[in-house]
Amino acid sequence: MTAVTVIGLGEAGATYAAALHAAGHNVKGFDPVAPTTPAGITRAATAAEACAGADIVLVMTGAAAARGVAAECLPVLGAGSCYADFTSSSPGVMQELGQLPSRADFADVAILGPVSAMGEKTPLMTSGPGAKAVADLLTPLGVDVEIAGGEPGAAMAHKLLRSVLMKGLASVVVEAVTAGRAAGLEEWIRAQIASQLAGDGQAVIERFLTGTAKHAVRRSKEMQDTASYLGDLGVPAEMTAASAAALGRMAQEPAPALR
Repeated sequence: MTAVTVIGLGEAGATYAAALHAAGHNVKGFDPVAPTTPAGITRAATAAEACAGADIVLVMTGAAAARGVAAECLPVLGAGSCYADFTSSSPGVMQELGQLPSRADFADVAILGPVSAMGEKTPLMTSGPGAKAVADLLTPLGVDVEIAGGEPGAAMAHKLLRSVLMKGLASVVVEAVTAGRAAGLEEWIRAQIASQLAGDGQAVIERFLTGTAKHAVRRSKEMQDTASYLGDLGVPAEMTAASAAALGRMAQEPAPALR
């Protein structure tokens, strides 16, 4: 049985705390604002109190609190313990926190999916000296934990690169379906999106990489017209306008060497 502390008992923190308790671990938690505490979790009055005697600490607060939580918790952790930061802090902040004086091994942990949908089984990537401790704790819960090479910050660097795709793609899909609905063509545009997301993903990537810059002049004008059409429909067109601007920039640049 491992002594686990979860700092932050919002949706993600409560999910992991409950799963770890169900797996037989001794779980303590702290959150200054969360109105409820998962069953079986001992809630401490302060973060430092929650961390006293912990084998591993999982920090699941907002990124803005990462430095303050580390400053309060790291000094009370003993040798051989692990401090795992799950916040969406930048790679630079993770590197900074990993260099703070501490007897604990630091790990940054990137959550690679929606905890609201996948629960504690959401895939994770972790890096830093404490990465193995994170994997050892969570893999038995059925979590796919990938250990990234490198120092603290490496896992978050991977996540932020993934976010360029996932958050951008999600925003484009929302904009396209909203426009399709306004035009009375929602089912058609949904089918178009689904067909583009299926099939040989690597071939699609290569087509995008080779074709986008090559046809940037024409496509920039097309996206300008598309943004104007969305305006006529009364649909916000931030992603379409951004695509037009990006294509316009590419049209002015020499074609990059992709390989």
